[in-house]
Amino acid sequence: ESRGREWQDSNNGKDQRRKRWKKGESYWWSRFQEFPFDDKTVQNLAAGAAGMASAFLYFHFRETGVQISWKDFVHHYLSRGLVGHVEVVNKQYVKVFPAPGVNTSRNYLWFNIGSADSFEHNLELAQQEIGLDSIQKVPVLYSSESDGTLFLSVLPILLVVGFLLFATRQGPMAGGLGGWGRGGLFGISESKARIIKNNVSVHFKDVAGCEEAKQDILEFINFLKSPRQYHDLGAKIPKGAVLWGPSGNGKTLLAKATAGEANVPFITVNGSEFQEMFVGVGAARIRDLFATARKNAPCILFIDEIDAIGRKRGKENFGDEGEQENTLNQLLVEMDGFNSSTNIVVLAATNRADILDPALMRPGRFDRHVYIGPPDMKGRASIFKVHLRPLKLDSSVDVETLARNLAALTPDFTGADIANVCNEAALIAARRLSQYVSSKHFEWAVERVVGGLEKRSQVLQLPEKTTLAYHEAGHAVTGWFLEHADPLFKVSLVPRGTGLGYAQYLPKEQYLFTQEQLFDRMCMMLGGRVAEQVFFRQVTTRAQDDLRKVTQSAYAQIVQFGMNGAVGQVSFDLPQWGSLITDKPFSESTAQVIDQEVRSLIDAAFQRTLELILDKKEMVEKVAKHLLDQEILDRADMVELLGPRPFQEKSSYQEVVDCLEKSKEDTFLPEGLTDCVS
Repeated sequence: ESRGREWQDSNNGKDQRRKRWKKGESYWWSRFQEFPFDDKTVQNLAAGAAGMASAFLYFHFRETGVQISWKDFVHHYLSRGLVGHVEVVNKQYVKVFPAPGVNTSRNYLWFNIGSADSFEHNLELAQQEIGLDSIQKVPVLYSSESDGTLFLSVLPILLVVGFLLFATRQGPMAGGLGGWGRGGLFGISESKARIIKNNVSVHFKDVAGCEEAKQDILEFINFLKSPRQYHDLGAKIPKGAVLWGPSGNGKTLLAKATAGEANVPFITVNGSEFQEMFVGVGAARIRDLFATARKNAPCILFIDEIDAIGRKRGKENFGDEGEQENTLNQLLVEMDGFNSSTNIVVLAATNRADILDPALMRPGRFDRHVYIGPPDMKGRASIFKVHLRPLKLDSSVDVETLARNLAALTPDFTGADIANVCNEAALIAARRLSQYVSSKHFEWAVERVVGGLEKRSQVLQLPEKTTLAYHEAGHAVTGWFLEHADPLFKVSLVPRGTGLGYAQYLPKEQYLFTQEQLFDRMCMMLGGRVAEQVFFRQVTTRAQDDLRKVTQSAYAQIVQFGMNGAVGQVSFDLPQWGSLITDKPFSESTAQVIDQEVRSLIDAAFQRTLELILDKKEMVEKVAKHLLDQEILDRADMVELLGPRPFQEKSSYQEVVDCLEKSKEDTFLPEGLTDCVS
């Protein structure tokens, strides 16, 4: 029985090896069949094979000889009469051929010489010593042969000339010159686009916080799936749509979900892939991209970061600007020109829709402009639900409640920030060897994302820590007694990131502000600087960021919002960060009035804050001492130290959470689009 089992095991091993060998053979055979064997490729392969065969035959069947010395030639061959004749080749070496009737395994022998004259003289002396008469003397012949040195010297020049000819016929200009290949030199004019089919794990259920944008994109997918639904009514699907908005809000994620939902090929490419150092490459890649799209129609074509090639055309046409304009012109022609594409929907994404060329944004090319901005509180709650799905949460945690709480704690967060918070919470739980991710881990994650990494090792000196405590207490007390200031949620003296402290407020979602509300916010931002001046009779650099925000708010109220009587009901654009400052849109006298009014507004806010701090001096000191003792102050501590706020709050934390519980994000879809979502 044991021998039978051994025999069976050996047979099984042989079968497995045979299967692996067949699998490997089939894999390489399938890869070999994918090679494009067109007529030109077959001709090139045949020419290469013929050249290799010729070289093999030449080196295998050419005459070969054995090298000998002069003494061997004289004593072993010449003296015995075995030499038929000798041949001086190129006056450098001598070939010795055997006499008729002499059997030898080699065709000839050879040895080097210094010069032909010295060889003839030495040969004459050797024959005289041996005693050969004039009839028996060995005849001497002269010949010349090529040893390949000339070819080797010319080979580099031939290679350079061949490379230049190849680049000219198949380089970036091949499309215009009728070149030999589609891809050009090393495929440089071939598009880098990727075709995706049925291997995308992202779907529309994984995208939240942008329901209106999802409906616009769903309409494109529905048209490609059911075109008759629109054609029967005489409708035409828009040629394309631009997804634009701040970074991190889900533009690329929405495109991936489109690829996951569509049953048509999804072709994706990046705008920067059309920029190369060679002239004409960008336009050639655009042509190749749309040629690929036409072969796979109906399909969806997605161009990410389209501002790389779609910038506004200017008057200059030098260098890379001229190449970028050529690429843009080719894109315009492909989207709506004589080569108009049918059943091809073009989607594009950018953070800078303001710099795109108007010809690209007009109807007929990118018909729809879909703005994807930061999500509101309901949108953030929906996004949190999506990212909480793969996490291993504690059984006591309710996902709905946790999502609402986190949405209220993260104002102005984008989808990327929310994903980062959820990932940080999981990392913190793993770092602490926890079995589950709890609510406390999410609170720490929010602090980590908002304030930065906690630096317990950075120990502040007592004078600096005291100044920091009174500074933060000034902010907290000022905001507590100002009706329109954002309510405090938490403040800490533990250094985080690049800052020395950390304060978290809960601003309500508001889109319109009155002058009184903006003025209260300015006073709250000045609370720290005023507290330093009241309690220490000196100021520090801690208020630098506060002063910058106050200055920006004051200029915005006077220059942009028209909230000043002296300047009037006018609005001017403020220079953006990083932009070149050119001529001002107002006169020098108006600029002086603006500067004077800004200074007066900031001084008024400072005086109001100073009066408030002096009036609540004991409360500021009480909050500062609590901070020095505990290092952390939350909303419950503020109520315990200062009592309830003196006016009715319109957006407390609990009210925000309760409001989210009553209202959810609107995910309604029209009847014609319900079948598009999986």
